[in-house]
Amino acid sequence: MRRIFLALFAVLIAAGLAFTALHRRGTESSPLETLRAKTSKPGKSSVDHSLFTQLKTPFKRPQDVTAACLSCHNGRQVEVMRSSHWNWERVEYVDGKGIRPVGKKNVLNNYCIGVSGSQASCDKCHIGYGWADASFDLNNPLNVDCLACHDASGTYVKAAGAAGMPDPSVDLNKVAQHVGKPQRTNCGTCHFFGGGGNNVKHGDLEKALFDPSRDVDVHMASDGPDMSCTACHTAKKHQMLGKAYSVSSMNRNRVVCESCHSDLPHADDVLNQHTLKVACQTCHIPVYAKVNPTKLAWDWSTAGKLKDGRPYEEKDANGTDVYMSIKGSFVWGKNLVPEYAWFNGTASHYLVGEKFDPAKPLVLNPIGGSYDDPDSKIVPVKIHRAKQIYDTESDVLIQPKLYSSKAGDGGYWKEFDWGKAAEAGMKEIGVPYSGHYGFARTEMVWPINHMVSPRDKAVRCDECHAREGGRLAKLPGFYMPGRDRSPWVDRLGAALAGMTLLGVFVHGSARFFVSRRDGDK
Repeated sequence: MRRIFLALFAVLIAAGLAFTALHRRGTESSPLETLRAKTSKPGKSSVDHSLFTQLKTPFKRPQDVTAACLSCHNGRQVEVMRSSHWNWERVEYVDGKGIRPVGKKNVLNNYCIGVSGSQASCDKCHIGYGWADASFDLNNPLNVDCLACHDASGTYVKAAGAAGMPDPSVDLNKVAQHVGKPQRTNCGTCHFFGGGGNNVKHGDLEKALFDPSRDVDVHMASDGPDMSCTACHTAKKHQMLGKAYSVSSMNRNRVVCESCHSDLPHADDVLNQHTLKVACQTCHIPVYAKVNPTKLAWDWSTAGKLKDGRPYEEKDANGTDVYMSIKGSFVWGKNLVPEYAWFNGTASHYLVGEKFDPAKPLVLNPIGGSYDDPDSKIVPVKIHRAKQIYDTESDVLIQPKLYSSKAGDGGYWKEFDWGKAAEAGMKEIGVPYSGHYGFARTEMVWPINHMVSPRDKAVRCDECHAREGGRLAKLPGFYMPGRDRSPWVDRLGAALAGMTLLGVFVHGSARFFVSRRDGDK
């Protein structure tokens, strides 16, 4: 009887421990489960801004809206004015060049080259009002444009060529009374159209992400998790997590997949072994520019041709611009297989006034990393190639003045005179110009991070582990099974095979002759 009692007691203890373990497992949420729960319900403002009397007063200027916002949200302007969204630059350590302020404000790129001299056009995407030239007051909180990120009415839009001022058609009172947390439309209005049009710059950020299917992006899918940009690019005191590799140098404040998916996200250990050296994006973004094409090459040297004295445009069969008098010639691509590179999160940058060798392509933002670097992983990238203007006497890139509202101030898009545009642009950034220009080849590297495919559409093993034509065929510095060959391993294998064959032959011959001998007896 005692034994039966003890056995029952042991069974009850075991059942209790198992129940406790299962209950704990059921109540503890992984970061991914927490994110799913957080993003499965649309955000709702805790207050009704349409009831605030200060927002019902007719606004004559957008700055008056900002003043009304700050009357309640006091102190937020200080946070905003510390952000890179506001300053368009941040202080970074650039390897070999020291601590430097870098950002959209002062780093040249492969698309419209740079904002200096063209602020009235480029600053349409700045979160401020009126940044048209160097006289703009970055310390005036009333210049902060709260509505650019917090409009929930869907009616707020900035005017073209107006230095960030809203379009005159915007009903400021309506927008001010319908505000909330940033949504996909707020971010996409600028980030999907970088470089002068839809999907021009990034290749993996475009207007299709306003309402994507699961095949386009498994995270942002309208018929799936429907995650907004801020689900990953979280903010604390208006400091957004995540940086653009085109203008940042240090490996900090990055958004990483592992935050939700962990370092070992697969049930298959073989796949998990890849995560040490292969970024999640490498397998889960097999192609980019899935819906609309992205710009792959831009030749500024062909710009300036006119018809009947007027600028013109040429489009391909899909209606995409392939030539514009104001910008030159373009090459586009869609459903593109990325190129691949080693990347440790750091990048260098070409800084204004630096000499370079125009006989070779100049990489404006070379990314750091190698197989031997423990922080490096293989990542997918878009490499954009261009020809842009440089000073043939000093061998430095030229910042041309592109936009102007009227002819006579050197703006290329009005006067089509590279000499005048170069002189005006270089004066703006304070770099000497010799008066002689040419066009040099330049490249930019853009890591691909969006347009994540479902796992059943991920890159297959044989797409990389292939002897020829694999995705990683051109990636140097390491041995990959299936792709690479080792002469010594090949010789050893051949020797073992030969010795095995010889052994079989000797053994078989011996058996044959022994059996003959025994038979003769």
